[in-house]
Amino acid sequence: MDRITGSSAAAPRTPEQRLADVRVRIDAACASAGRDPADVTLIAVGKGMPAERITEILALGVADIGENKAQEASDKAVQIAELAPDLTPRWHFIGQLQRNKARSVAGFASMVHSVDRLALVTALDRAAASRSQPLDVLLQLDLDPDPDPTRGGVDPPDLAALAEAVLGVEHLVLCGVMSVAPPGVDAREAFDRLVGYSQVLQAIQPSAHVVSAGMSGDLEAAISAGATHVRVGTALFGARKLASEHRP
Repeated sequence: MDRITGSSAAAPRTPEQRLADVRVRIDAACASAGRDPADVTLIAVGKGMPAERITEILALGVADIGENKAQEASDKAVQIAELAPDLTPRWHFIGQLQRNKARSVAGFASMVHSVDRLALVTALDRAAASRSQPLDVLLQLDLDPDPDPTRGGVDPPDLAALAEAVLGVEHLVLCGVMSVAPPGVDAREAFDRLVGYSQVLQAIQPSAHVVSAGMSGDLEAAISAGATHVRVGTALFGARKLASEHRP
């Protein structure tokens, strides 16, 4: 018998298959937690992916797109509007944001997940003044027992003061909290803490019920704890490259 040549590796997963896999995971996590999958919003994180890949996911029915870099996100928003004018994604900015990028982000984002300091509240409010509607924001919490300033996030004891600052401006809407499970910390424990801080926030602003938590590796723990939004990149798109690497 002739030897079969070629790789035995499985064929790459298609966008449809990857999305179906993620939907199955979300459904199973919700069933285990006694929750309705309709109450969990899937945000497809397109960091490092070209606009064409984002358009594929949008065409499959995912309406919410997350980005970490202001310039990359702004460029993609323009490109996707040109590539697929009938698709209207809701853009979520989920990365650390510098004040000098606030105007750019306010120009395309539906929600900013990473508000973590007073100076950023002021910058975003000023930037959002030119919008037709206020900008939704989440307060990012640092849940690391050994905080790393490169990851961003407000210290939990300062949450109430930051919330009051957002409520005191005209062009921002306080919608809830966001965090990332710190390295070396049990994800479920971290997300339980986040939901506890969400309840603290809702005592200040009852409508601020959004809990943005969970990524490709820990979305089940986030949903079990009560996350309303999960931010999934690798499980949907595969390993990332820099956007520039996709260009000819």
